[in-house]
Amino acid sequence: MQPKPTQPPEEVTVLPFRTRAPTQGDNRQPVALPEPQIAPAQQETETYQADRAFHAMLARLSGGISPVALLLAYTDWLSHLATSPQRQIDITREAATDAKKLVEAAQHVFSPKQAPWDLIKPQPQDRRFARPEWETPPFNWMAQAFLLGEQWWHNATTGVRGVSKQNEAIVEFSVRQMLDVLSPSNFAATNPEVLQKTLKSGGANFVSGWQNFCSDWMRVVSAGKDPVKAGDFVVGETVAASRGKVVFRNALIELIQYQPTTAKVHPEPVLIVPAWIMKYYILDLSPHNSLVKYLTGEGFTVFMISWRNPGAEDRDIAFDDYRRLGVEAALDTIGNITPDRRVHALGYCLGGTLLSISAATMARDGDDRLKSVTLLAAQTDFTEAGELTLFINESQVAFLEDMMWERGVLDTTQMAGAFQLLRSNDLIWLRLTRDYLMGERTAPNDLMAWNADATRLPYVPLQQPVAYHTRLVQKGRHRPDNKHRCRPIA
Repeated sequence: MQPKPTQPPEEVTVLPFRTRAPTQGDNRQPVALPEPQIAPAQQETETYQADRAFHAMLARLSGGISPVALLLAYTDWLSHLATSPQRQIDITREAATDAKKLVEAAQHVFSPKQAPWDLIKPQPQDRRFARPEWETPPFNWMAQAFLLGEQWWHNATTGVRGVSKQNEAIVEFSVRQMLDVLSPSNFAATNPEVLQKTLKSGGANFVSGWQNFCSDWMRVVSAGKDPVKAGDFVVGETVAASRGKVVFRNALIELIQYQPTTAKVHPEPVLIVPAWIMKYYILDLSPHNSLVKYLTGEGFTVFMISWRNPGAEDRDIAFDDYRRLGVEAALDTIGNITPDRRVHALGYCLGGTLLSISAATMARDGDDRLKSVTLLAAQTDFTEAGELTLFINESQVAFLEDMMWERGVLDTTQMAGAFQLLRSNDLIWLRLTRDYLMGERTAPNDLMAWNADATRLPYVPLQQPVAYHTRLVQKGRHRPDNKHRCRPIA
């Protein structure tokens, strides 16, 4: 720790930029750095433009999911299942056994000796049937019938010999999404919580639910925004309220500096690299859960990258531009502000992946400005990247690429929809049940306000997404600047 220096008042000017974040201070002298520019994309001859336009039209109807990718996956599964007679016998026998159990349970559904969940129990993370109302007949029997059917479909779509692992995962995932629609918790007549609320309120919950639906619908069609209200949360006032100032900006980032609030300060600053598919203040939500506030309260000078939210005019921003204009430019600026000090770097989510690539690049080039690297919720090993890989294959990437080719960006709705599908029970169906059948609204919180403040992803040159995915997922490698010397990022 060192005594905190006394700084004279300074005047703020910063490098030119198209937009700037409101409420962030501008009392800093210009940083004498040449402003790097986005490298122009290599011009590719546009071929089959009519095909790409047709794919973009289909994407509007399918929510960005490639129907060809689904067709190929189901063809793979069905063709192998059709030529596996023993597997067919096994799943048929399982269906008959489950049906027999359900019939026997139905005969004693109102018997006091019939214990709840004696056929099958919900998974611990399944909150659809967690309330005690679901333990009463006949709703408990309906829930168990649904869960047995869900289990049967899982067994039927997995373990078929010869089906590729990715196609098996796509089929299992898509079938699960369709089954989730049919859950008894999604219908007023089969949901005991909704029925109980209806009896108590005299049906007022449906009136409130209809009002909620109309309000959300008007919000979506008028502004194209997600039907989540941020309430009284305002960026720079009630969220992202840590006092900071913009000390550098270029075509892709603004770099925000937060001064320590202690008498003594640590000599090494901290650089936070958030993901560019989300707003930076996920780590500076409210005073009680702000990492920035904690670090400055511990005597650290904190720098945070705020990424530009790209529009159609930014369609040619490439992955390596985020490294050059983001992490590299931020480290250059920090070096000018705090010379001869090594930096503690922290990466969150995809920002952590970018930071790990940048750190490997710096190690390759003999650059030792990083004192330490910390990753939060970030992946460097993409060999098993989870269910997100369901949306990444040659067919799906080409489909998304054609959609982005038309729009210039991957819109917020596509990215948000992909994450919502991964947790559809909590993020889609439980919310719809609560808002429209129960007529309730969850009070907005800082995380909901941040989530509603969505971002876009720029279109990148032809074949870059496929090549990037191939390097990371299949080889665990990425070559910055297309140089041959590279190090594994995992």
